[in-house]
Parts: sequence; C-alpha cells; structure tokens
Amino acid sequence: MNTKANIDPDTMTKKKYRHMVGIDPYDIPLEDYDLSQRELYQQMTFPGFFERLRKEEPVHYCKDSKFGPYWSITKFQDIMEIEGNPEVFSSEPSIAILDFGDEMPRVPMFIAMDEPKHSEQRRTAQEVVAPKNLKEMESIIRERVQSILEPLPLNETFNWVDKVSIELTGQMLSTILGFPFEDRRKLTFWSDVATAVPGPDSPVSSYEDTANILGNEMVPAFMELWNYRKENPGEFDIVSLLAHGEKTKNMATENPMEFLGNLILLIVGGNDTTRNSISGSVLFLNENPEQYDKLRANPDLVPSLVSETIRYQTPLTHMRRTVTQDFEFRGKQMKKGDKVILWYVSGNRDADEIENPDSFIIDRKQPRHHISFGFGIHRCMGNRLAEMQLRIVWEEILKRFEKIEVVGEIKRPYSNLIKGYTELPVRLHPKK
Repeated sequence: MNTKANIDPDTMTKKKYRHMVGIDPYDIPLEDYDLSQRELYQQMTFPGFFERLRKEEPVHYCKDSKFGPYWSITKFQDIMEIEGNPEVFSSEPSIAILDFGDEMPRVPMFIAMDEPKHSEQRRTAQEVVAPKNLKEMESIIRERVQSILEPLPLNETFNWVDKVSIELTGQMLSTILGFPFEDRRKLTFWSDVATAVPGPDSPVSSYEDTANILGNEMVPAFMELWNYRKENPGEFDIVSLLAHGEKTKNMATENPMEFLGNLILLIVGGNDTTRNSISGSVLFLNENPEQYDKLRANPDLVPSLVSETIRYQTPLTHMRRTVTQDFEFRGKQMKKGDKVILWYVSGNRDADEIENPDSFIIDRKQPRHHISFGFGIHRCMGNRLAEMQLRIVWEEILKRFEKIEVVGEIKRPYSNLIKGYTELPVRLHPKK
C-alpha cells in the first residue's frame, strides 16, 4: 500500500515546520515563516530568520499562525515610518500580537489608544519622569542600588535576576507608583502574571487564573491606594497624578477596566524592560570579555554601555499596529484590519542602519541610535529613568567588584513579547 499517496502535502508541510526551532532559516520557504513562535525567543534561535527577512522580504506576510495572519516589519527605517503614521497604523485594540479578547478579556491602556485620548492620559502619567523628578530620584536610586549590592555574597553562586534585577526594579516601581514598599514583590508578581503564557513553568495555569489574580488581588490593592491618594497625594507618584489629573481623576470609578489596563502597562513597562536590561548587561560583558576589560579600564564608558545594552537586549521584541484602511507599503498591499508587527528585535540588528549590529560594542559612536524605546507618539516615556537605573547599577558595580561571572545555565521566559531572563546564575569576584 502506498501510504504517501494518502498524505496531504500541505499537512506534511505544516507538520514539518510546526516549530521553526532547530531549522536552518534557508531550509524553509519564506511563505512558511512564522516569527510569532515563542520557542524562538526562549531558545534564542530567531536571529537568522530575521536576517533573511531583512535581506529578501523585509515586509513579510504570515498567512497563518497561532495568533492569526500578520505582517512583519523588520527594517529599522520601515519601523520608524510606520510608527510615525498613527493615522493609518493604529495602536488599538492592542500593542501585542496576541488578541486578548480571544484568550482573556481585553483591558484598555493608553499605549494601546490613539489620539486624543492617548496623549491626555500619557501627559498626566509622564509627569513622574519629568527632568526635575528624575534629578530627585537619582539619589534614591543610588542608595537603593548600594543597599542591594552591599550584602550580596562573594564567591557564591546566586541568581542575579532575583537578587538584583528584580529587587531594584521592584523598589523603584513601589516609589514611582506610591505603592507600599514592603509589598513591592507583589508588583513583580503581577507583572509576571500579566505577561505570562499559562503552562507548567508559569505563574498561571490558565488565562482565567490571570484574570482572577489581576482582578481580585491587584485591582483591590490599587483601588485602596487610589482612594488613599485622593485624600493624601504623594509628591511624584503616578497614582497621585492620575487620581488628581483633570482627564483621569474619575478613571478608577467610571472605567475600572481602563484603570486596570493602565496599571498593567505601568507595572510591566517599569519592570520587565529595566530588569532584563540589567541582567542582559552582565551576560553580554561575560560573552564579550574584551568589552568588560575596556569598561574596567575606562568607567566613563558606562553611559555608552547602557545604551548599547538596551539596543543589544531589545527587551520588548515587538509592538503591534492595526491597519485602519487599505494601504500600500513598500509595494505590499495591506488591508484594513490587518495586524502589523514591528519587530524591534530585528530593526536593532539592521546593518543598513547600524554598523556591525550583531556585535556588542560599548564605545559605539552613536550608542543611543536604536529603536528599543519605540518612536513617535508612543516612544517609551520612562526611557530616561531606565537608562539612569542601569547607569547607576554599573557605576556602583565597578566600585565593588572585579567581575560578575556567569557560571551556570541561563533561563528565559516563554514569550514572544518579553525578551529577558528568569535565571542568570553568577559569582561575584571582589575588587582587588
């Protein structure tokens, strides 16, 4: 019996390419590319696929994926052009490839809003990172970094992610949000819950768990804080600003889902990106010992190290836009309602824009020339705070330690949005 004759060739193709991990980028037709597969980012096997797309089809259509069909934008300048055209490329209903309405209730947030509502809410919240407030925060950050680094064990293995990256970002989040300092680890937990894919190594077993935890734990805690800040506003925390802002003062009572969405945005934005860049900086210097030597010899390179780390790490792999009308872009015909994925993780490796982009070079001529913070009206409002935290961390590290040595297996989250680390085992060598 000829069994091959009874097998649908399309089924064979789908079966063969169901997961792209372990497949050579040139052994699969471009039409079968699906860069949304989370395994690619957990196992760090994605770069070759993006490299080929940038060369051969920088605007690419994936006709089928777990998240439906979508366009991939992989070149630096193309990403910037789309970011600069919010009338055609809308941030609503979501900035992630996942349609939350399909797997869990959609929660509105200002990063996933268009004008004018986006700017009304963003303008209120961004006061917390105004230059005057950042200047006042610098001494607070330095004190907290010192208090975290001083008790770390020498010549013992520990998880840098937990002891340093999470701890620092949790402390700063509690300050920025006006949240009780002693409960700061709840913020980290809620951030992980909000971005987690349900599974055995996840903090949630289902999206119903996600909704329950955020709705029954996070929302009541912040409602209590909101009510307190209504009567007792803080100096420069976001909850106080929102509770007293002209356009946002009724948000918690009139639109609790919008309140929830903005809390998730602020917690994830202030947690995942900074903590993963802090961890990434340690890993990249270990992978490039000549750069570590360069840094030790010249600590003035710390600001440049910070920017190069943020480019090289690219803590958010993508942002999504949705096409508002039929539109031709780079010769490709997009339809109203199409998903368009802006792959920052690819744009930051575009050799037409960045010289030697696959190398980690801490003394680049233009180290801040990257797209990790986005572009246009949705550019990350906390970018200066993130840079400041990472700068202070390394200024204080260089005073204390000769080397932070990565000594074990690195673990990463199962995500196609958050590019980061869950475990980074290290040993500290004291300064001679």
